[in-house]
Amino acid sequence: MPPSRATSELDDAAHIVELERAMARIAYLLTRARRHDRAVTACGITVDRASVPLLRVLAEADEPMRLGELAARLDVEAPHVTRQVQRLERTGYVERVADPDDRRAQRVQPTAAGHAAVEAIRSVQRRWMREALADWTSEDLALLSELNHRMIDDFAVHGACLEAERQQA
Repeated sequence: MPPSRATSELDDAAHIVELERAMARIAYLLTRARRHDRAVTACGITVDRASVPLLRVLAEADEPMRLGELAARLDVEAPHVTRQVQRLERTGYVERVADPDDRRAQRVQPTAAGHAAVEAIRSVQRRWMREALADWTSEDLALLSELNHRMIDDFAVHGACLEAERQQA
């Protein structure tokens, strides 16, 4: 006999609870100051923890970004991005360039040093992941990667829908 809808919904609810718990644990492990400090020490670079996500987004972008677009992508307030960009400019990791669509505006892009810093951090983090997941099969790693991307894409779509609803209200 197939499970009832109520049983299926209870199972789904339990899975969501466990997924949320697992994600909270991952977030905790990935955002610890000590972990960041170990990573930048291993890389031989100096970049504060709050600047790394911003620098990564810029390095992954196809073109220089406006500060407002960067704030939206990071889901933070514009003044936060402005402060981080100023800090990264002083350390030589980003530079401002003219906006080709609006000469009064500026965009931000990583410098060669900024790209190198991101790649160094990625390299250390990937090495740690390889070490931690050394006993996993290639198939398990591929499935985990696929499901994580799928989940993140669904979260992004859902977040955009919520934001559109908020703006219409």
